Amino acid sequence: MAEILEDVALRLGEFLPFRLSVLSNTISKQIASKYQSAFGLTLWQWRVMAVVGERPGLSASEIVARTAMDKVAVSRAVASLIDNRLLERKIASDDGRRAYLHLTITGKTVYERIVPIAQAELERIAITLSTDEMAQLNQILEKLSEQASPDRPLW
Repeated sequence: MAEILEDVALRLGEFLPFRLSVLSNTISKQIASKYQSAFGLTLWQWRVMAVVGERPGLSASEIVARTAMDKVAVSRAVASLIDNRLLERKIASDDGRRAYLHLTITGKTVYERIVPIAQAELERIAITLSTDEMAQLNQILEKLSEQASPDRPLW
């Protein structure tokens, strides 16, 4: 049996999805470490805030679709952000089952304070790439996203 596994072994260090996932998680954790202690937000809470900050009025299910986050993680993040008065839920006037999410005034203030921190961390990491390399990386990511999700844009 071991011989068969050796013949078909997946070398994770060479497997693009694994490499992208590990890199993404590592960068996200580095950025998160900068705002977690100052604002007490988890990575998942910040992702929800970032999406709602960019596009106010999304529903939780739309956040799931835009972020590819787990539905339970989004639900927990939304609930805790509402409890902490950083996010508010507004019920749709035409459908009482549908709720739209918005940052509160406090949530907007926190968002506006975290965005420069996140951008500075990204710049610190991305400085290793030249302008051309960054353009190529963005072009490659676009191509991969279109191939992975031809029916709808990932971002």
